[in-house]
Amino acid sequence: MKYVTTIEDKEFSVEIIDEKHIRINEHVLEVDFMAVSGQPVYSLIIGGKSYEAYVYPEEKDWQVLLHGRQYKAIVEDEREKRLKTAGGARAESGEFHLKAPMPGLVVSVPVEDGQEVKKGQVLIILESMKMQNELKSPRDGTVHRVRVKPGESVEQRQTLLSVM
Repeated sequence: MKYVTTIEDKEFSVEIIDEKHIRINEHVLEVDFMAVSGQPVYSLIIGGKSYEAYVYPEEKDWQVLLHGRQYKAIVEDEREKRLKTAGGARAESGEFHLKAPMPGLVVSVPVEDGQEVKKGQVLIILESMKMQNELKSPRDGTVHRVRVKPGESVEQRQTLLSVM
């Protein structure tokens, strides 16, 4: 099955060849991929390099935390992508809800309600498993409804704030 994955405005063609091989664009890679004991944590070995990622689905996309950076990944099968493209592209709009990718402690909230933010700007710093993770805005907008404060513990998928 072939998929089109969009991350930060870059499209990747992804084909699952078999359990141990995938093709990303024109490159065939040997992979070892597994979930870690029922958690939203995945171990991935590509070309002998090991990666650990927190991955959780949302309504229309996937949130991926890798190396302390959060990515929004939109995954569509080829047919779905063709149909969407034929219908015309739509501008990203509406409210984005930043959710905790894992349980943790809010270290810092460097933004406040009503503040204008740019794509990539740090919205919240969350500490989990002794690592500080910067959760960044996926687009330009205005911060609405900051729901957490520094020092507060949060659960996975808990809404932390919104960007309009």
